[in-house]
Amino acid sequence: MLKIAFDDIYKHPLPEGHRFPMEKYDLLPKQLLYEGTCEEHNFFKPAILEENEGYVLMAHDEVYVKELYQCAIEPRKARKIGFPLSPKLVERERIITNGTIKACNYALENGIAMNIAGGTHHAYRNRGEAFCMLNDQAIGAYYLRENKKAGSILILDLDVHQGNGTADIFKNDDSVFTFSMHGKNNYPFKKETSDLDVPLPDNTDDEIYLQTLKDHLPKLIDKVKPDFVFYLSGVDIVATDKLGKLGCSVEGCKERDRYVLQTLFDKGIPVEVSMGGGYSKDIKIIIEAHANTFRLAQDIYF
Repeated sequence: MLKIAFDDIYKHPLPEGHRFPMEKYDLLPKQLLYEGTCEEHNFFKPAILEENEGYVLMAHDEVYVKELYQCAIEPRKARKIGFPLSPKLVERERIITNGTIKACNYALENGIAMNIAGGTHHAYRNRGEAFCMLNDQAIGAYYLRENKKAGSILILDLDVHQGNGTADIFKNDDSVFTFSMHGKNNYPFKKETSDLDVPLPDNTDDEIYLQTLKDHLPKLIDKVKPDFVFYLSGVDIVATDKLGKLGCSVEGCKERDRYVLQTLFDKGIPVEVSMGGGYSKDIKIIIEAHANTFRLAQDIYF
């Protein structure tokens, strides 16, 4: 059974003027239920991150975590996060992160599990950036490794933005391989160094995007031989995205997800999927592109 982490706090409203891009977290589960892709039993509510705090401190510096939890980050650093900090927002981040950890266990059981939110790949060890405060997939990787649930881990980041925080967290860790295929001229403008980076020029279309992915993913799996994959399936690669510069269609984005999930399914590699970015002006495009990922998970795995 497909299991999906979602809690009402995912859609917690921000003060007026700061709500973008939060509304998709309310609409996406409603769409999946309405169309029959999912039923209520597919969703699980992760509790606040308490029993798994030790894994947070493997991915993040203790001083940063303490300041974050107390909403005591100095204003200059807090502005880089992009959201006004509040206890409720930090609680949301902790619950999302625990959702990814719980999803790891469901993925080990069922082959795949998903988190409606997550994909907070701009969170560094010692700071947050660009809507990201705790790096949920990095924390999930430490959880798997420390509990000997996976030895070799691949983080497959196909968001339009480079996974700079993730790359930095694992820069000296050979057990986690970081792969980021992203827009060359997108944020972050100062890139970190992933184990493998594939920067794409502006306006890259479906054909070039998909061929580039197909040129890299099979070789990467053969090289890394991962026991577990974290997939960041951002839909900000579509041409209509406000924060992206690539030229893919919604159908091309769907084919990307189909290729990734089918490849992992065929090879028997469990995968946790976090949604990542999606910022098209038309909310219907965002919901359709994200919903395709869930539809494909159901079609391929179940």
